[in-house]
Amino acid sequence: MRWIRILTTLTIAALLSAAAAAAQRSGNSASSREAFFRCKDAKGQTLYGDSMPPACTGRDTEVLNENGIVVRVIEGEQTRASRQAREALEAQARKEREARLQRDRTLVETYLTVEDIERLRDQRLDLLVGQYRLTEQNIANLRERQDRLEAQIARFRPYSDNPNAAPLPDHLAEEIVNTAKSLEVYRESLAKNRAEQAEIKAAFSADIQRFKELKGIR
Repeated sequence: MRWIRILTTLTIAALLSAAAAAAQRSGNSASSREAFFRCKDAKGQTLYGDSMPPACTGRDTEVLNENGIVVRVIEGEQTRASRQAREALEAQARKEREARLQRDRTLVETYLTVEDIERLRDQRLDLLVGQYRLTEQNIANLRERQDRLEAQIARFRPYSDNPNAAPLPDHLAEEIVNTAKSLEVYRESLAKNRAEQAEIKAAFSADIQRFKELKGIR
């Protein structure tokens, strides 16, 4: 019987403790209920309201409980824009940092020596140089063709001074136009090739410098 009384007493005490804790939580929840809104308008004056004042729309607004404690803040348009811009910059910085780390891993895992990097660079440059020379030859051939065509069309109107010259045949006019267009395409190809060579040299130069830093090579 004595053990039964002890267990009963402990059970009652536990129930009372749980009830007190629940009451405290209920009280805290009640005291933290949102009751007021507060913001500053365009003139810097502080506004209050039990609902959001119209002048607070789009501005930072504090939500206070019954005790006047700020429980949350509603972002205004300017604050939201600033936060989004900051987050975008942070995301870009993370992306660039991850790209640098990936580049470092690739350098260390791909190459054993500086000579390995230089060898690959030279292979890519040799390929571009070969393409460049072929394009130059194509341009030279087209120029010769253009010279021949210009000599031919010089015998026809409106290029000939002979009043009895025949009008320029359509096929010659078309051929000279196509030749000029092809020359322009090849010239653009040469410019693009030169740019690619410069990019490759710059990229590999940076890779070699970074590889030396990672490997501690002077």
